[in-house]
Amino acid sequence: MNIEQFIQSAEALHTRLADLYQTANVLPWIPPELLPQAMKELYSSSKMVRSAAEELYQQNEDMIQTSNWLEAERQRYQNLFDFAPEAYLVTNTAGIIEQANLCAAKLLNISRPLLVGQAIVNFLPLEERQTFRGQLSQLYHSARVTELIVRLQQNEGEYFDAALRVSPVHNPEGKVNFLCWLLRNINEGEKQKTEALNYGSDLIYDRPVYKHLKGETIPLNPLVVWYVRQGLVKLNTFCETGEEIFIGLATKDMIFGSHMTSLPIYQAVALCNVELSSIYVAEIAANPMLSHMLLPKINQRLQQTESFLVIAGKRRVEQRLYHLLQLLKQEIGEPVPQGTRLSVRLTHEDMASACCTTRVTITRLMGKLQQQGLISFDPKKYIILGD
Repeated sequence: MNIEQFIQSAEALHTRLADLYQTANVLPWIPPELLPQAMKELYSSSKMVRSAAEELYQQNEDMIQTSNWLEAERQRYQNLFDFAPEAYLVTNTAGIIEQANLCAAKLLNISRPLLVGQAIVNFLPLEERQTFRGQLSQLYHSARVTELIVRLQQNEGEYFDAALRVSPVHNPEGKVNFLCWLLRNINEGEKQKTEALNYGSDLIYDRPVYKHLKGETIPLNPLVVWYVRQGLVKLNTFCETGEEIFIGLATKDMIFGSHMTSLPIYQAVALCNVELSSIYVAEIAANPMLSHMLLPKINQRLQQTESFLVIAGKRRVEQRLYHLLQLLKQEIGEPVPQGTRLSVRLTHEDMASACCTTRVTITRLMGKLQQQGLISFDPKKYIILGD
């Protein structure tokens, strides 16, 4: 039985019980004291069932809406990945290619369907593969971005020197899930430059700084994206009933803006004092170095959006809250002696919005987690997650 049928059945039961209850009350030959107590309780219970059914229906509709919005966000970032001006690969920890954008397929002279599933080591000369496998093993255990210079061979083509920028992506437990690769074809004279290149950080940090205080709404311009230099920004939208839907967090070194979403209503609010720099979208398209630097930031937003999508799809509210806390631990957690402290205070309303539930439910579940010793609070009421 689906939700609509359940609600119809609950409504029909409530109507029949109401009629029966009213009839029993007005019949002259039945003294009021003889009215069965069970009928009163049954009628009262049916009102609760109807109310619960209506709330369940509304929550289901909200979840469907949130899921659709998040899927649109995910597709938006997927398109940014596919059409990025730099070659970009995603591999598992063994170096097997799981995703590749159009530029990577062109660089390696092979179609994307044939590229996916191949080992990246297959594009290296035979004599260099063993050394590269050792470097790949080190990448698996690394927590930082690594830069390599190797020789690659196009499919049925010539060898070329390539600069690789490899970033490990960790799951909430701290283990490496997969590796992100940026590939650039370089000539012999650029090798030494590449080793010392900071990949365009001056293109960001030489810009003017815009400051916003905690709680301020940050203005959005479709021609501009914001780069977070310091602080934390909450991203949200609104449903038809006017309720806020929490869809993401822009942390330090992340980018956001109305150009990066298809949502008709998109809002950014400073969760603490923040410092931002603005970048024109047209400038990103015209500057390969700037594009190269921002692509991992776009990928970071894509991964976060997918994480929120997974949270919204969990069947039980307890599971949604658990995975939300783990995501926040990864995004804004900082180690303290008691565990991991979330560096910004989110309201129960914010967490309820991200979990597709009510503030009352979140308050109850947070209290339960605190009683179980899984979370605690510091003197300033910041959440601390136990290890």
